[in-house]
Parts: sequence; structure tokens; C-alpha cells
Amino acid sequence: MENATSEVFSFLQSVHPYDSLPPDELARVAASFSRREIPAVTEIYHFGAPLDGIYLIKKGSVEVQDSSGGLVSLLGPRNSFGERGLLRDGLAATTATAVEDCILLMLPAAEFERLMQASPAFQRFFTRGRAGDRRNTDLAMQTVGDLMTGDPQTCAPEDSVQAAAARMRDAHISCLGVVEGAQFVGLVTTRDLTGKVLAAGLPFSTPVREVMSGHPISLPPQALGADVLNLMLERRIGHLPVVEEGRLVGMITQTDITRFQASSSAQLVRDVTAAKSVDDLARVTARIPQLLVQLVGGNTAHQVTTRLITDIADTVTRRLLALGEAHLGTAPVPYLWLACGSQGRQEQTGVSDQDNCMFIDDTATDADMTYFAALAKFVSDGLDACGYVYCPGDMMATNPMWCQRVSTWRGYFQHWIATPDPMAQMLASVMFDLRPIGGTASLFTDLQAETLADASLNSIFVAHMISNSLTHTPPLSLFRGFATFRSGEHKNQIDLKHNGVVPVTDLGRVYALIGQITLANTRARLEAAAEVGVISNAGGADLLDAYDLIAQTRLDHQARLIRAGKRPDNFMAPSDLSEFERAHLRDAFVVVRTMQSALGSARGARN
Repeated sequence: MENATSEVFSFLQSVHPYDSLPPDELARVAASFSRREIPAVTEIYHFGAPLDGIYLIKKGSVEVQDSSGGLVSLLGPRNSFGERGLLRDGLAATTATAVEDCILLMLPAAEFERLMQASPAFQRFFTRGRAGDRRNTDLAMQTVGDLMTGDPQTCAPEDSVQAAAARMRDAHISCLGVVEGAQFVGLVTTRDLTGKVLAAGLPFSTPVREVMSGHPISLPPQALGADVLNLMLERRIGHLPVVEEGRLVGMITQTDITRFQASSSAQLVRDVTAAKSVDDLARVTARIPQLLVQLVGGNTAHQVTTRLITDIADTVTRRLLALGEAHLGTAPVPYLWLACGSQGRQEQTGVSDQDNCMFIDDTATDADMTYFAALAKFVSDGLDACGYVYCPGDMMATNPMWCQRVSTWRGYFQHWIATPDPMAQMLASVMFDLRPIGGTASLFTDLQAETLADASLNSIFVAHMISNSLTHTPPLSLFRGFATFRSGEHKNQIDLKHNGVVPVTDLGRVYALIGQITLANTRARLEAAAEVGVISNAGGADLLDAYDLIAQTRLDHQARLIRAGKRPDNFMAPSDLSEFERAHLRDAFVVVRTMQSALGSARGARN
């Protein structure tokens, strides 16, 4: 294999769906790629132009716009673009421009079409919803319930205009709902106070009733964003009350509309890339909860929602690495920042801490290691400031154990495999979810393949990993009802993380180990496990359906909390669901328990 092709081959091993190809096929595909260097601010192709193939970003970033010039996505390394045109008629469906100096790999159209026919993984990846797909985040198609600000501020008709003004000032808002008893009767805005009170010289003791807009036009929570836009434009109003059965349940203002339009995943990535400081980054990540609400409200599949949210975390991390190097100086030797946990699996939700580590080239001196310790602290502190809180278990690059030369990491993995005690099992479980984020990816590629091969061939290690994967169980009682917490802060609730998605995540990790699957994402692992025969097609399909339902229920729950002005968490009362929803969730947990039992039986057979 020539050097250039070998370099492409190594890079493709870290890119999905290429990483799902057998080595011989991957080598063939690698040889078909051509390399293109594109200077910054250069158009790569224009809307409607013929496309010769699809592009894969090896270095740099690319902005993709739709036919009207609207931003679709801002893509970084390991992202593809241009496939939409090939999947249609060979003409570009977007315009792509290099934001910075780029190295692009181009896969010819004929080879792409061949892979689409030959590889189910390619078909799934390039035909399902992608990061740049804006259909589900179209403001006009969102419900008013997802757009509105919940828990609206109110006053009584008898309150003085001075008291109303003070309340608006203290809450940093521009309007109050006027409520009499439980009924919504009017709206008072800052415009009313200036135009009807100050300009008219009315006393500050004037009752709100005399200046409010009585029974203004309103919308129910079930209305669409299109209704909001139409009314605001037609009536030239900036505030729309949301009323249900005569009760004020929310408020939509022009600020909410602006916030929504600024909270697409592509826009957040773009703003992260432009950030000049940690404070700038924190202001961007503060908009992630609103993005989650939008995506859930748009019926976006859970695996797309979590991927988009994780993409933002990846971009924040890379931006912090760049800021760190600008502050500390260029790294003295090659290094690689990797994420594990939910970020490593591309499964972040509205609740995320940080789990990360650093691989450093073996030529690093002790002085060099001091530099990387400082870089790790800069990035980890920055992530915490951006809402990715410090890992409670200290699984971070700031821990000297997780900031080491590659040879030390190789020793770690070899020891964990050879001595599978409980601690080794826990550490191995975390590290099998590693995914490169920024730096030199080749520092990890060979070690990952080597570790997977060694681990899968060690039957004792595999048996211990299976045992470890069965420690988290679905929240089912003896008679298959919900086993909720009986006391404490979360009484009568279930944990949708540790007893919901984690049991499936653990199963996927073991399947990946047995099948030597390099993918880190849980859903991708389950799909690949069925493809290579680690689990049956029927079992894999059932488990995928169960996982989709559990993961989506978790996101729905978090979105409900955010809409209510609360912090998202993973604890949900089954009573919050309808009986129909509860029945399906129970069935999903039963499927997971059945697959755990099958894996446990297989372990017994091996022993």
C-alpha cells in the first residue's frame, strides 16, 4: 500500500461508515479517493452544478448553504458532504465553501454508488436524517407549546402600573399576562406603560385594568409556529399569549422567535467556531437546552438529536484545544484528545458531564508532559464553564493517569485484559467507548485495533465483561410492573439513564467486543452486531426498537422539564405517561431483560 493510500486507509478507519468495511474492501476504497487542497474562502461547488463525487473532510471546515443562501451546516473533519446531490440527480443540492484551509478527500460518484448498493451500513448512513437536515427544525412546523416560554409572569387587573413595571423590570421581560382568579383577561406591555401611562401623564397608581389590552388575540399550545409568524406579521404585534381553556399557560414574543432561529445545531457550531474566549463558548452552549426542545418537538429521531448535541460538544472541545494552544504555545509533540462516555458514543443529551483523556506521542519529554497537563487543565476548566461539568469519577485528562504517552496506554489496556478484576472491568468499559476528538488520530487507531483483537480472544476477559454488563438492569418488578424508587428524592420514579439506556449501552459494548466492532455508538453497534451474526436478526431488531423507545422517552422527559423552566434530569414518574405509553415502555424493558438473560446464558455456556 503506497504511503498516500496508507494515510487515507488509516484515516478512514476512524470515520463511519467506512470503519464498517472489511480491511480488503477498505483498502480498495481508500485507493479510489483523490486528495484536494482548498484554500480558505474558496467555493468548492455551487448549487445546481454537476458533482463528480462526495467529499470527506480530512482537515479544516466547510460551510454548506441551501439554494437561498441559508446556512445548512458547518462541518469539520470526518464529516461528508455532497451526497445529497448524488442521491438525487448528480447535481449539487447545496453550495459548499471552505471556511478555512481544507484538505478534502473525494470519492468518485461511481464508487459511492457501488458502496450504496453493496453496503447496508452505507445505505443507512447516507439516506437517514443527517446533521445538516433542517426539515425537523423548521420554525413554522413547531408547535406553539414547544416555542413558548412557560410559567408566564402575571399581575392582577387591580395592581398599579408602577407595580407591573417593577415586576417586568425585575424579571427582565417586556409583558405581563393579566389574570383575574384563574382566567386570563388581558395583556400589559412596556409599550402600554410608555404610551398610555408616561406619555399621557397618568399617575403611577393607575390600575393595570385601565391600560391593558383586554382579551387580546391568543393561540392554543397545539397551534403551529406558522400561526405565530402569520399573526405577528398581520397584526404587527410582538407578544402572543398562549391560552388553554381560558388559562394563560405561556407567552411567545419576538425574542422567542429570534432565539429559536438562532438555535439550530449548525448555527451553534458556527458560533462555537467563531468564539474568541471561554465566555463566548459558554454563551453558545447555554442555548443547547432550547435546541433539544426544538429537535424533540420536531420529532427528530433520538440518535440524530444526540448526535447533533454531541457535535456541538466536539466542536467546543476542538475550539478549546485551539484556544489552549494559542495561550500555551504550539504542542511540542503530536497528541490526541479523546472523549469517552456519552460523548465518545455520540449520545449526549441535556445532562452531560465530561469524560476524556489524552494520548501523547512517545517522544514526549517530562517537560513536554508538563505542557500537556496545562493544556488538559485549560480544556477541562473550559468545558466545565460551558456546562460540561467535571466528571465525579475524575475520568478526565486533568488526572495524570489519563494524560499519558501511547506506550503507557498500551500497558494499561494489556493489564486490564490480562487481569480482569472489577476495577479493570470498569476502566475497560469506559475506555472501549473512546473516540478521537482533536489532534493526531493515528496515535489511537493501531492501539484500538490491537486492543479489540487481544480482548476478544481472551475468553476470561470477555466473560468478565459480560458479567459487568449485567449489573444495570431494567426497572421491572417481579410481575413486570415498574420498579420505582420507594423512598428519597426520586420516590415513585425510575432512572431512565442507569436503568434505561445504560443496560442497552452495556449490551452494545459487549457485542462490539465479541464481534471486534470498532464503532462506539450504541445504535451503530447493535446494527453491526446483527450484521456480523453476534446476535440474531430478530433479536437485534427487537433490541433496536426497545432502545429507540427508551432513549426517545428519556429525551421527551428532558424536553418537558426544559419547557417547564426546570433543569433536565433522568428521573421520570411512570404516571407521567399514558397507559398506552407505559405499556410500550414496559415491553421495551422486557426485551432488554430478555437479551441480558440470553447473554448471561451464553456466558454460562462458554464457561
